[in-house]
Amino acid sequence: MATDDTALRLLPTRFSRVSIGLVVAVGVLVPFVVSGDFWMTVLVSAGIFAMGAVGLNVLTGFTGQVSLGHAFFLGCGAYTAAYLGAARGWPLPLWLLAAGVIGGVIGGIVGPFALRLKGNYLVVVTLGLVFIGIHIFENWDRVTGGTNGTSTSQAELSLGFTDFRSFSIPGKDFSELQGLYYLVWILAGLFVLVSANIVRSRPGRALQAVRDRDVAAEVVGISLPRYKIGAFVISSSMAAMAGAMLGVQQQFVGPTSWNIFLSIQYVAIIIVGGVGMVSGAVLGALFLGPLPEIVEKYSDKLPFLYEVKGEGGIVSIAAFNEMLFGALLIVFLLFEPRGLAALWLRAKARFRTARSTP
Repeated sequence: MATDDTALRLLPTRFSRVSIGLVVAVGVLVPFVVSGDFWMTVLVSAGIFAMGAVGLNVLTGFTGQVSLGHAFFLGCGAYTAAYLGAARGWPLPLWLLAAGVIGGVIGGIVGPFALRLKGNYLVVVTLGLVFIGIHIFENWDRVTGGTNGTSTSQAELSLGFTDFRSFSIPGKDFSELQGLYYLVWILAGLFVLVSANIVRSRPGRALQAVRDRDVAAEVVGISLPRYKIGAFVISSSMAAMAGAMLGVQQQFVGPTSWNIFLSIQYVAIIIVGGVGMVSGAVLGALFLGPLPEIVEKYSDKLPFLYEVKGEGGIVSIAAFNEMLFGALLIVFLLFEPRGLAALWLRAKARFRTARSTP
């Protein structure tokens, strides 16, 4: 009996294919239009957040395992870029792949805890990773530079004949930030493609079965150890590669950057974007990822904010960012728990209905 496999296709409709084509075209053209360092930094940050959020969505959105340890894996990737890419001079593909492998191995070690713990208990265990990571980053001086941190400015960013720090096409010379923008979003696109294919495959359906009814999934023959640990490996590997690119963007890696607020940022991104939707991770990253940078940039327009105590204002910029993330989380959980992706799907459905109505 023939079956309709439309639902399993990556781009099942003409509308989806046209939409993706337009998104790619806009993404390619952005550096031709945006040249200011601030907005290019914002877009690079959004791409890096998208990379890490796609990975967290595999773990939390598709497998139902809530983790607050994402910052630890990001830090592992950043220090890998510093140690292998900047200090040892490894080429881009090798140090980036090494970051992914290291993150995946550590995720595989942490993953078995997910077999015995769930819910709040798993959250506490993954939260402990952040504090363990900070301690390691501060004290493993030979690799991390200790409390002084280490530079990533010399990390190789060449791929084949293309040096993303400085490349050009006829009539256009690109800055380092613009080159990094292309590199980051190419990687983010690959992560989205990998994640979307996982979701459409048999393992992806098994992950979602584990999320929805883990006991029932085990009864029908789905291996909980295989899929829960596998989700941790994939998520932590993607997070480590995102952290490697974040370290390169910042040109410096310090131990205090990989804190609990960074983990909460990623959780907020997938909730606001849409938990369990690949597009939601990207939408959330575009909306929330660079928000702290934008708030800091325009803090002088908000008289109640201050950067240094004693300058006036009643709330620090850092505290305001935390409050803003908390408020957005509450608003979306109360009024649109499926996130920005659901708003997009609803708008698309209305467009189709309006177009088909005579």
